[in-house]
Amino acid sequence: MTFNPQQLIQRYMSAQSTVIKQLFQQLDSSTPNTMTPEQFQTICIIYDQGTCTPTYLADTLMVGKSSITAIVSRLADRGLVERSRDDSDRRQVYLSLTEAGQETYQHMSGKVHAIVSSYLVHFQEEEIESFISKFERLATLMAEGSDTK
Repeated sequence: MTFNPQQLIQRYMSAQSTVIKQLFQQLDSSTPNTMTPEQFQTICIIYDQGTCTPTYLADTLMVGKSSITAIVSRLADRGLVERSRDDSDRRQVYLSLTEAGQETYQHMSGKVHAIVSSYLVHFQEEEIESFISKFERLATLMAEGSDTK
């Protein structure tokens, strides 16, 4: 078998797309009032950071500030995210999760864990560890902007 990077990358992209699509379809079917993948990612980032700016979210999610404004507005309208202003610079906005937002994160995160765990039983622990380690390595290389081995 000849090494074909294009074919491997296509397989990776197809598998990743299928996993994310299926995960959110299963979340939708098991959770009332669910949210879009972008909204869930936003909640996850804010939860991990505690407090962050819309600019940080836009940079992390690689979307425009207008997209973040729309996502945050929908989450704020649902009572999941709150905006606060910096006392020393009123132009600076900080985002944090409300209590309902934290509860939503915990609930959705628990659902994700349950869904993914139900599939991991089909793999040996060593296979899972190997996959995660290699995926983390890819993430680190990409975050560093490295294209070397």
